[in-house]
Amino acid sequence: MTIESNIGPADLLPVIRRMWELSGPKILAIERRLDENAPSPVFTVEGRYTARGWTDWTQGFQFGSAILQYDSTGDEEFLRLGRANTLARMPAHVTAFGVHDHGFNNVSTYGNLRRLALEGRNGSEVLDVCELALRCSGAVQARRWTGTADGGGFIHSFNGPHSLFVDTIRSLRSLAVAHMLGQELLDEQDAHISLLERLCDHLEATARWSVYYGEGRDAYDVRGRTAHESVFNPVNGVYRCPSTQQGYSPFTTWTRGLAWAMCGFAEQLEFLTGPAAAARSDRAQAAVATAERAARATCDFYIEHTAADGIPYWDTGAPGLTRLGDWRERPSEPYNDHEPVDSSAAAIGAQGLIRLGCHLAGAGDEHNGRRYLQAGLTVARTLLTEPYLSTDVRHEGLLLHSVYHRPNGWDHIPAGRLIPCGESSMWGDYHLRELALLIERLATGGPYPVFWGRWAQS
Repeated sequence: MTIESNIGPADLLPVIRRMWELSGPKILAIERRLDENAPSPVFTVEGRYTARGWTDWTQGFQFGSAILQYDSTGDEEFLRLGRANTLARMPAHVTAFGVHDHGFNNVSTYGNLRRLALEGRNGSEVLDVCELALRCSGAVQARRWTGTADGGGFIHSFNGPHSLFVDTIRSLRSLAVAHMLGQELLDEQDAHISLLERLCDHLEATARWSVYYGEGRDAYDVRGRTAHESVFNPVNGVYRCPSTQQGYSPFTTWTRGLAWAMCGFAEQLEFLTGPAAAARSDRAQAAVATAERAARATCDFYIEHTAADGIPYWDTGAPGLTRLGDWRERPSEPYNDHEPVDSSAAAIGAQGLIRLGCHLAGAGDEHNGRRYLQAGLTVARTLLTEPYLSTDVRHEGLLLHSVYHRPNGWDHIPAGRLIPCGESSMWGDYHLRELALLIERLATGGPYPVFWGRWAQS
């Protein structure tokens, strides 16, 4: 990508304001059309949100979007909507034992409500409910555990105890918040298990097995690329091989998985070094170098393997990319005939770039901090304008050209087109809003938004 060096957070405020103006009616349109018994919306088909049964991992993005809309605009209709839906419809997600997505569902809802309460912008009467939900969510997530042969372990995916997903690095938020609130996991024979220890173990496992560093691990070891899934022998915890569910192959990089790693490691780096309870733990301090190494590697890979405007195609090894020629040297082409872009990966990855940049600048590495920050702002500027921002009031999505599951053929291909394009996903829309809020706060000097509540919270 070509990093724009002269753009600042304040320069994006006009397009961010326009995004929020478009965003509100879309949130309300989904709420009006889908009743409370409807399955969670996942992605759009011809501009209307539809469900896709796999696991229910997107409802938190739906209700969290309303909370973010209030956060930026102050329109209390969206606070009432997000709060009511969270309290009425999210409790089942708190004790969802079969998924690895607690950070997506519960931190996006209960976590955002708690953050607003700590900022004095949401009624304190919900604080106890949110904190209890977050404590339970973190402990439940930590219970999905597979031990590894080196004495560590990981939160296993819904595929089973053999399966480590790179996505789950961002669900570590649930363990982090629960730990800060004083929660432990009480296991068999009343064994007391530290959620911070499990957070650090999972972070170390993901950094070791899901991220490559160009050190000859296998014949496809390129620094910064990621494997979607890492497979272990569940009997003895020995690593076996890379795999993928949504990427092109185990030896190429599914870019949304890459983006989850970028954002997840950057956020955990903030948490582990910030003024939080975790920062006083020797175990947490030992994980800091690992998190920074992984964050830098994945962010560098992203910068090197996206189109000039900062938007990635859905997989860096997708076979049709060869027909696009020098695709990295020109702006992304969402309407090409060979391979789709994935704007949702860009929205997630941009936040990782910005957070890593802010962290490094604050730690004294101003040169690299600025490089990552500017890269994230470059991506954001692309996403906040057409053809990525959805300006059609009839389209329920906010961020166009998102991809869900290319290998399964789940993404809608419009008539007259050869590849998926023009549609939105619930996670893409949510993360564009989250990205916009982060940039807004940087531009205006508002409280820096962190998943654990407030930067000064300890």
